[in-house]
Amino acid sequence: MHSTLTEHARCLYGDEYRPTPQCDREHHEHYFVEELTFADADTILAMLHELCPYVVDGLLPVWIRNLAYRLALLQRPDDPALLREAAENLWLHGPDWDDIAAELTRRADALDAG
Repeated sequence: MHSTLTEHARCLYGDEYRPTPQCDREHHEHYFVEELTFADADTILAMLHELCPYVVDGLLPVWIRNLAYRLALLQRPDDPALLREAAENLWLHGPDWDDIAAELTRRADALDAG
C-alpha cells in the first residue's frame, strides 16, 4: 500500500532521481487520479516538487501535472506564488495553454499589487 500521493505517483510513473520502489500491487491510473482528486494542496505540491523539482523534468505525464496544478489552484485561488508556478508549468508544456498561463500570471500580478 502506498502511504503518500508521492509514493503512489513514483510507483506508477517512475522517478528520474530515485529508483522506482518495489511494489507487489497492481497499478491502475484511475486509482491514482482518484487519490489526486481528493488530496489537499500541500500534498499535491509536495508530489510535484519531489517528482518534478526543476519543472522541465520528471516522468509525470503532462496531463497529470496540469490536473495537479488545477486541483491545487482550486484550493488556493489567491496564492500568487502558486499561480506563477502553475503558469510556468503550462508555458513549458504548451503552447496550447499559453493563454491560460498568461491569465494565471495576470491574476498573480493583480494579487501582488492589491
